[in-house]
Amino acid sequence: MSATMSGSGSAPCRFAHYFVICGIDNETGLEPDALAGENFDQSPLKRTFKSKVLAHYPENIECNPFDQDAVNMLCMPKGLSFRTQRDSRTPQFHSFLITREDGSRTYGFVHTFYEEVTSPQICSAMQTLLQMHQAEHNASAHNCPSSSSSSSSSSSSSSMDSLASSLDEVESPSSTSSSQGGRRSCGCSGEGYDSVRDTLYVSKAMCLITPMPFMHACKHFLSQVHRAVISHQPPPLPLESYIYNILYEVPLPPPGRSLKFHGVYEPILCQRPGVGELPLADFPLSEAFQLLGVENLVQIFTCVLLEMQILLYSQDYQRLMVVAEGITTLLFPFQWQHVYVPILPASLLHFLDAPVPYLMGLQSKEGTDRSKLELPQEANLCFVDIDSHCIELPEDFPQFPNKTEFIQELSEVLLSFGLSPEGGSASPEPAVSSQTSMLVKELKSTSLSELVDDRKNGNLGGEALDVLELLQVNPTLERLQALAKRTGVKVARLEALAAGQKAVGEEGVGGRSPAEEEELRNAKLNVQLREVFAARFATMFADYESFVIQNSPDLESWLTNREQMHNFDKASFLSDQPEPYLPFLSHFIETQMFATFIDNKIMSQWEEKEPLLRVFDGRIEKARLYNVRAPSLRSSVYQKCTFLKESAQAIEQRLRKIDHTAIHPHLLDMKIGQGKYQHGFFPKLQADVLASGPTNNKWSNRTCSTQRRVDRHRQQNDHLVLDNDLKEKYMQEARNLGKNLRQPKLSDLSPAVIAQTNWKFVEGLLKECKMKTKRMLVEKMGREAVELGHGEANITGLEENTLIASLCDLLERIWSHGLQVKQGKSALWSHLLHYQTREEKNEQLLESPVSNGQEKRKPESSVGLPALRVSVIQDMRHIQSMGEIKTDVGRARAWIRLSLEKKLLSQHLKQLLSNQALTKKLYKRYAFLRCEEEKEQFLFHLLSLNAVDYFCFTSVFTTIMIPYRAVIIPIKKLSNAMTTSNPWLCVSGELGDSGILQITKNILEMTFDSAFRPHTHISIAFKCQNLGKLTTVQLGHDNSGLLAKWLVDCVMVRNEITGHMYKFPCGRWLGKGVDDGSLERVLIGEFVVPCNDDDGGRGSKTPPLQRSPSQIRRISITSLTGRGNKPTTVQIQESIGEAVNSIIKHFHKPEKERGSLTVLLCGEGGLVWALEQFFHHGFRSARIFQKNVFVWDFYERTVAFMENADQIGDLQETPEPLGLNCESFCRYVNAINNMPRNIGKDGKFQLLVCLGARDRLLPQWLPLLTECPIITRMYEENALLRDKLTVSSLIAVLETLHDFPITLESSLTKSVEL
Repeated sequence: MSATMSGSGSAPCRFAHYFVICGIDNETGLEPDALAGENFDQSPLKRTFKSKVLAHYPENIECNPFDQDAVNMLCMPKGLSFRTQRDSRTPQFHSFLITREDGSRTYGFVHTFYEEVTSPQICSAMQTLLQMHQAEHNASAHNCPSSSSSSSSSSSSSSMDSLASSLDEVESPSSTSSSQGGRRSCGCSGEGYDSVRDTLYVSKAMCLITPMPFMHACKHFLSQVHRAVISHQPPPLPLESYIYNILYEVPLPPPGRSLKFHGVYEPILCQRPGVGELPLADFPLSEAFQLLGVENLVQIFTCVLLEMQILLYSQDYQRLMVVAEGITTLLFPFQWQHVYVPILPASLLHFLDAPVPYLMGLQSKEGTDRSKLELPQEANLCFVDIDSHCIELPEDFPQFPNKTEFIQELSEVLLSFGLSPEGGSASPEPAVSSQTSMLVKELKSTSLSELVDDRKNGNLGGEALDVLELLQVNPTLERLQALAKRTGVKVARLEALAAGQKAVGEEGVGGRSPAEEEELRNAKLNVQLREVFAARFATMFADYESFVIQNSPDLESWLTNREQMHNFDKASFLSDQPEPYLPFLSHFIETQMFATFIDNKIMSQWEEKEPLLRVFDGRIEKARLYNVRAPSLRSSVYQKCTFLKESAQAIEQRLRKIDHTAIHPHLLDMKIGQGKYQHGFFPKLQADVLASGPTNNKWSNRTCSTQRRVDRHRQQNDHLVLDNDLKEKYMQEARNLGKNLRQPKLSDLSPAVIAQTNWKFVEGLLKECKMKTKRMLVEKMGREAVELGHGEANITGLEENTLIASLCDLLERIWSHGLQVKQGKSALWSHLLHYQTREEKNEQLLESPVSNGQEKRKPESSVGLPALRVSVIQDMRHIQSMGEIKTDVGRARAWIRLSLEKKLLSQHLKQLLSNQALTKKLYKRYAFLRCEEEKEQFLFHLLSLNAVDYFCFTSVFTTIMIPYRAVIIPIKKLSNAMTTSNPWLCVSGELGDSGILQITKNILEMTFDSAFRPHTHISIAFKCQNLGKLTTVQLGHDNSGLLAKWLVDCVMVRNEITGHMYKFPCGRWLGKGVDDGSLERVLIGEFVVPCNDDDGGRGSKTPPLQRSPSQIRRISITSLTGRGNKPTTVQIQESIGEAVNSIIKHFHKPEKERGSLTVLLCGEGGLVWALEQFFHHGFRSARIFQKNVFVWDFYERTVAFMENADQIGDLQETPEPLGLNCESFCRYVNAINNMPRNIGKDGKFQLLVCLGARDRLLPQWLPLLTECPIITRMYEENALLRDKLTVSSLIAVLETLHDFPITLESSLTKSVEL
């Protein structure tokens, strides 16, 4: 125990925590790895056998406990690998990481090599297995069995099992004959294995486990240890000395400093960024960019930012790690918050079923076709085939802002380092070339100059001489050397050796070796690429602090109420961004990584700033000081990164001038005779020497006392704010809010643990559903409250669309969880298709319409519209008939949007899941959809969305053809209902109009309501491109025949797909010589809220979205004067103010969310309605024989007077502006009178007001009307129009509209020529 403690004392400050050896346990022998998805059709040389941790030093460290199972699984993800002397045995390097529950990481760096099997038992066991395999193969040869096991037809056969079988052990690159000719004959590589004739080799792994990702340093160290093992000469010191040195005597370099320590043969350098620099990232970004190309990498990066599911796919473990770490490094200042497993061990393939965002790496089998890879869910998956340099992206995801310029800047950085932006380096190199590069690397470092200079490690000159002699007498190696030269690899040191000189690396700069120069170059490229990414975020989020909502007095209250709080003003932030950024930003600010970033910002009030946040805030502050940002916040002009040179110089200075040198490896107090060197075999190390570190290491004492001081200081601060335990509890809860499992538990894979993991997923999905529906509900209700005049809007159409897209994604993930067999890319659509097939079969059997799941809606009103059929199948057929949607994922999303708009989402899904036999057939027992209680809660959360109105289908699918049905309802007297003329209709919406629709005359239909009262109406069905929300209907006839006059009550129009119905009140005559003589009327629509269904969840409704003129007004405001219900002067003035305010508010909304301006101009409470009241005040309308006079008559007489006066010459003396105003007023009134349309006198008044508002002429016309002598004949003395003070205040109110561009629908202005 004392050893453990002394080993752990300085652990946080040490470069490496553990040195591990994994391989075959000679005592237990060959154990098949059942978890790795065994395939017995393969040769035993290709099968997976269990590896074991053979030794690890030290035994344990308190701050980083050793997880034996996890380390073994990640050191050798595919278990043990066997080779014979004919196969390639090139050493491989890969890295891995273990993410702990608190999000902290430990890195592992693994050097895998092949060692000869010396155990006769293992050799004979392998030969026996091969003979059995050969016998089975020969017996079944005439059947030509396929390489994969036949799939079971039982419902339990999982797509995961097939995935496992398709991903068996990577076949080693063998000679051509063995990989082609040999495989067909005996099913195994090469000529099989004979224990007498052949030598058997097995894989072994050395691993360093470190707290920080110093990849290059660890790689150099491990490769030097391996060289010492395979070298003909023993190393200068026993291997224990070097391992002890790196475990206990090499410190972590302090921030902003560089460190040199010694490997077996050469010194190794590493450096750590300073406090204000980007955090350490040692994985070569150049490799990630060369593997994928800039454009692909930016697309993957965008998917990661939007927290989609990302699956990396490659034969090479290190490639998986380089790409995964490279992308997560570029996220600065954000951090990936979900499942992160860059190398997914074969035993964890079931984890691809996780219904959460993930970033995982999967090893591909050589020659495996992507099409054979069956993944549980692909609706939201970004699939990255690294070796083929291609990616498959999810549908409908937004592009990264300024993507083109961003790619251009990254390309310039790569080109400046001589790299191609297109990437596309070769796929895994053949064995010869990797041997060449290995050899050349070995040759480059044979001078061992640094250690010779050291004069502490014996005489190494002889070994260098041996190497030179070996090269000169070996023709094969000479050819390889020549090949290396031709491919541009420098061998300066070798030439120096041959010349008998001591090579100090003349090719390097300033006495540095080419290898060190290469490392410096990579480090500079890494940091410059990262700076470009960091600069994009610094530009996009330069003002994020202004939108952080900090309304808690202390940390405790904030943590307690964290879930209920809004921490970031999303709507204001989005309104402040350039338009092109919005699609991306509206999605991104909904992610967990952004939420965590804002949480960290808020918590920084009470505790030390999180390191990434501190650096990012420093960047923004610096940018402000230098005034780098353009003055306009809304500017989308691309700004290049200005820190490239500065950051590269910092790294160069550190690597050129070493700050610290660690203690040299030295002889240890070892037992004589142990640790004996044996060429080609890794020795059994002396455990007692490596179990604990030095007790008097002044460096570790110093660093540990510093660490203790920091800890003490932090604890004191904690006590000032909050009790430590309580705080820790709150912190964990707050940090885990909304987060899911970071990494599967690798150390225990029992069924109980797997079940527990799945249960966590189920709970997480339910919690996510609750949060999403709550957010959608609160935001939408908040917006509708604003439209009713309460508070301020806090959701935009863009945000609403983002929330709905996020709900679609959640439903896809729920339907993908626990699938038995995957079919198609969308699990939800696949389930719907299965349901449709079953229901249609039942329909044919019963020879009746689909009854199961069909709830007919009652007719929405007594208007004679036939009831719409409501069923899951009916809505599916609507979607299937939409040719614009090409994919299953697209169809599923369209179906969700349609169901949500119809307020049937919960009902439809309940109906879908009511077929339990189908659900059991499609899903495993642990699937979310088979957890009854959670499923009920989930459906209840979705039901709550029925409380608000969504137009998420209509507003997104704007180009589809939609069937509509219109019903014209005359006033109930039959004589008024009949007309001999030819009626026509034109329906307009926010997206266009239907065109003129001629209606066959005298096709009156009669229906009876529930009280058996008869109702007559004219019905017309038509199909046209989506009109969006309906705004107006033009209704008219040609006045032909004896019964030409027609008294219309209203027009009803229904969208036959969404079921949305609009009412267009009329209440007026159409006909010459009656009412105002109109043959055509423009009617303004209002959305009809459907009446309650049997489904109780649809009882709560929001108010109508639009209001339209009441029938009282439509019966003719002219007649109000004689009816005793005149509005007061105050009411009239208020109504004008409200109408103008509504129009101003309309223009202050984002353009895509403004809705219909026509309603604000011509609807009830609109500008026309309010001005009509104003002009009717004190108007002498009643005449002898009750023939009404209209306001339009006053306008016509005023024009006649002006034109007459102009001819006489009276207007010659009027001031210039007044004369111009007279001219414009006359021109507009005459143009309206001369147009071919017969819209009646009230219709003409409406058109004049609209045109005057559009052309900013209304305030100029009012003085003309008040000054004209005609006013005395047609208005009472107390009329508002004759009150100069009232008129001047009205002019001032109308002038406020001049700042806004009023555009009119074509239905209003058609045929007017000005």
